[in-house]
Amino acid sequence: MLYIVPTPIGNLQDITLRALDVLKQVDLIACEDTRTSSKLLSHYGITTRRISYHDHNERTRTPHLIARMKAGASIALISDAGTPGISDPGFYLVRECHRHDIVVVPLPGPSAVLPALVASGIPGERFVFEGFLPPKKGRKTRLQEIAAETRTVVFYESPHRILKTLAELEELCGPERPIAVARELTKKFEEVERGSIGAVRQTLMTRTKQKGEFVVVIGGAGKVESP
Repeated sequence: MLYIVPTPIGNLQDITLRALDVLKQVDLIACEDTRTSSKLLSHYGITTRRISYHDHNERTRTPHLIARMKAGASIALISDAGTPGISDPGFYLVRECHRHDIVVVPLPGPSAVLPALVASGIPGERFVFEGFLPPKKGRKTRLQEIAAETRTVVFYESPHRILKTLAELEELCGPERPIAVARELTKKFEEVERGSIGAVRQTLMTRTKQKGEFVVVIGGAGKVESP
């Protein structure tokens, strides 16, 4: 059996009681980075054996995990933060479990997408999640698609590309398109900048350095009022 277990995106208290029980009871925890996960697991006194499972070894490690589960072992899959399979490793292992008739149990829990969306003040009844934008190849096409999308769009961005992305969005969408840029969600310096693309970009440009991982929420095409 495979459990998909979401972990906190910052605040260690943002984990469910069920998730803690599962992590304590399974035979093995597959971690995106065992060093990162050790902070959370040690905090809650969880001593379950762990193994690394990430983008660079998932093809070679998956057969081993499948064999263990077919032999009766239970395994929990966790990422460094948030829900596995959402811009994090997980899809490949889940697909292989289904191919081998292994039960997959998804647990609800943290993800940066929904906190950013609900805090943005931008309509969220219909939205599109784009993950991380391509750094180079296909980037322009993706941004053009976002600019033309009539639904709210949510995506992740790194600190060293956020200003470039906002400049590109301002050019494609116009400076008045509503946007919210969230960073350090659930952490001590949590922040959500809301307004028009032009105004939010100007605010971020006043800072000497961009810090933290960003979640960008942009209103759909045709919705020009600032949030």
